[in-house]
Amino acid sequence: MRQYTGTGVALVTPFKKDLSIDFEALTKLVNHSIDGGINYLVVLGTTAESATLTPDEKQAVISHIRSVNAGRLPLVLGIGGNNTQEVIQAIANADLEGYDAILSVSPYYNKPTQEGIYQHYKAIATSTKHSIILYNVPGRTSSNMLPETTLRLGRDFENIIGVKEAAGDMAQVLSLLMNKPKDFLVISGDDMLALPLVSAGGAGVISVLAQGPARLFSTMIEDGLQNASYKAYNQHFQLMPLIDYIFEEGNPAGIKLVLHKLGICEPFVRLPLVVGSAVLKNKIGQYVDGL
Repeated sequence: MRQYTGTGVALVTPFKKDLSIDFEALTKLVNHSIDGGINYLVVLGTTAESATLTPDEKQAVISHIRSVNAGRLPLVLGIGGNNTQEVIQAIANADLEGYDAILSVSPYYNKPTQEGIYQHYKAIATSTKHSIILYNVPGRTSSNMLPETTLRLGRDFENIIGVKEAAGDMAQVLSLLMNKPKDFLVISGDDMLALPLVSAGGAGVISVLAQGPARLFSTMIEDGLQNASYKAYNQHFQLMPLIDYIFEEGNPAGIKLVLHKLGICEPFVRLPLVVGSAVLKNKIGQYVDGL
């Protein structure tokens, strides 16, 4: 589980102007992240626009990243949904060679009870031997997985190794950290709260921004883990405006503007998302120039 300490990156899926996948840019992105000190890569999460990818495209992304990574970093694959049996089947059918864990989002739209969330993850955990990282993101699912449910799952199932917590609620984070089993990982799913979570004893972050200024972000988290708080918070304050910018017009439109500025990929996204505005592009460009 220590391989998921530090900075993980939720990789985007680069597109060409015709909205086909840009595999050359994806290669650049993986290498840029690794060279920037990132600790592990998360493939086909929400940031990857996975909802808009066909099954064949998903498999192509899985295979390409595995090939480019070449065993250098641990790989986590996003497989989640609001149909429990479909998620179980997707895990059973997935090409998981080279992938060390599954990141699975709490069921969205259905708005299950806490018992429903527990039973959903119980069914998944008992269907596979792979490690599972829970993902709580109420802003997208309209359903908050409470700490009691998260910790119950962590205690009851050995292969549920942690949670990506993105409720945006530090009190909830602190409750998880205070009561968690010894080796259970509490990972920030919120770039703005990543350093405070680490400073309070968390394991790190699965970040959107970190695939841009990778070295600065990963160093900040490492400094936080090493209790070099003064240095880490100076870096955090430097990044705060950019964190706001990348989510101003939705994710991943913002981070793709950062990556475009860095020469890694084009800013194109698939509908219903749209490319970031000229105003946002200018703000992000000026800020990245100043880093």
